[in-house]
Amino acid sequence: METTAINTPGRIPWNKGKFTGQKPPLKLKEIWAIRIRLQLSARTRDLAIFNLAIDSKLRACDLTKLRVRDICHGQHVISRATVMQQKTQRPVQFELTEQTRDSAEAWIRTAGLSQSDFLFPSRIHGSPHLSTRQYARLVHRWIASIGLDDTAYGTHTMRRTKASLIYRRTKNLRAVQLLLGHSKLESTVRYLGIEVDDALEMAEQTEV
Repeated sequence: METTAINTPGRIPWNKGKFTGQKPPLKLKEIWAIRIRLQLSARTRDLAIFNLAIDSKLRACDLTKLRVRDICHGQHVISRATVMQQKTQRPVQFELTEQTRDSAEAWIRTAGLSQSDFLFPSRIHGSPHLSTRQYARLVHRWIASIGLDDTAYGTHTMRRTKASLIYRRTKNLRAVQLLLGHSKLESTVRYLGIEVDDALEMAEQTEV
């Protein structure tokens, strides 16, 4: 839903013409549509960021500050990693699927990165790693590339996507809470918007 804000003379509302509120997750077909486009265009870095963002379920501030050593042992990307969340100062563990490991290893080789390097260095002089704003622009570019309205999506789309898929398949809210690193179950409920979705699903299946 598009929101409106009270305007003051000489000032433009920050949300004018923008969709605000919870960003929806990607569907499986949309994930693969973006992934295939990145593969075909040989965008090694973007593919690694995209796959890692989906698997890790990390906030943008944590994803962009990953170092090679956070996901690698020696020359190989590990299947499970643990990082400290900047917002909560609590550790969170995530899995890396084979395709994510392959794309990350390909990027590390291509970029010639060492263990202590940031995984996604910035291409802007003076910035050591990809910024959250740069990452957000990439997300919008990926979304627009498959014909979706990119204003309805954002970086939290990437964080929410796999968590939503896991919940839909298992209905295990506690597991999703752990994967997202939430301290309270209520936060996970609100984040996924599952109360509303589940109520609508039950309503659709109830005939009167």
